[in-house]
Amino acid sequence: TAFLHGELDKDIYMEQPPGYVSNLHPNYVCKHKNALYGLKQALRAWYEKIAKYLNSCGYVASHSDPSLFVKKQKYLHVVVLLYVDDML
Repeated sequence: TAFLHGELDKDIYMEQPPGYVSNLHPNYVCKHKNALYGLKQALRAWYEKIAKYLNSCGYVASHSDPSLFVKKQKYLHVVVLLYVDDML
């Protein structure tokens, strides 16, 4: 479900899904507000959202691995490694 929380930076439209077609507007399309599984942009959108949050909490992304975030304090180092298993 991680990918469902990403926010898209471009407009993505789709036909109305079967069973949910509007009787008043059968030719209307749906505009996505968030990413969906299968969209090429889904992983990038999710990463940008979680990276922005981690940065706001004081974490810094590693230069060698952008999925590795580190927060250093006086006596404490916290390491967060992002991994999403999208295998079904």
